Amino acid sequence: MMVTRHNTTLAYIIGIALGDGNLSNPNGRAIRLRITCDSKYPNTGNEIESALKLLFPNNKVSIVAGPKPTYFNISVYSNELASIMPWRAGYGSKVSQQARVPAWIFVKKSFMRAALRGLIHTDGSIYFDRGYLMVNFTNVIQPLAEDVLYMMQKLGFNPKISKTMQKSGNFKYTIRLARDVEKFITCINVQKD
Repeated sequence: MMVTRHNTTLAYIIGIALGDGNLSNPNGRAIRLRITCDSKYPNTGNEIESALKLLFPNNKVSIVAGPKPTYFNISVYSNELASIMPWRAGYGSKVSQQARVPAWIFVKKSFMRAALRGLIHTDGSIYFDRGYLMVNFTNVIQPLAEDVLYMMQKLGFNPKISKTMQKSGNFKYTIRLARDVEKFITCINVQKD
């Protein structure tokens, strides 16, 4: 079965892939999406695995432990990935390709919520700062950070963006939400295990 239409499961997986995903074509026949998951969050890993099985019911979804017990990888092979992922295998990193959220996700709030959920699961954090609940999203790809800011604003929230220079000479972009955080967490149905 092919992924033939845009849906919230696909939007979630695109968010996950933009955060902790990698595309490659190691055997020269099929593109592999590999998502690296922190072992501290097994429920998130289970959700990613289930979403991939739903999107690619005829493809094997593999879970492989990393060389360190702190992470594991979830992989699926499919040439459909070339047309649904917002960057291409074999053309450099997501950073060099300036990967960003596909335009179709901005069409529906349910798609934006799902994509944000995936992005927060991977490159986000929910934490307390001086007793106040906060949400951060951090990335080095400016267009992706701007997409996250835009989606949060379209959902009715007022995040702030900042950029800091890293030792590497590249910028790191941080989207921070300090108000209505519980409402945002409920809106995108996110929690880290």
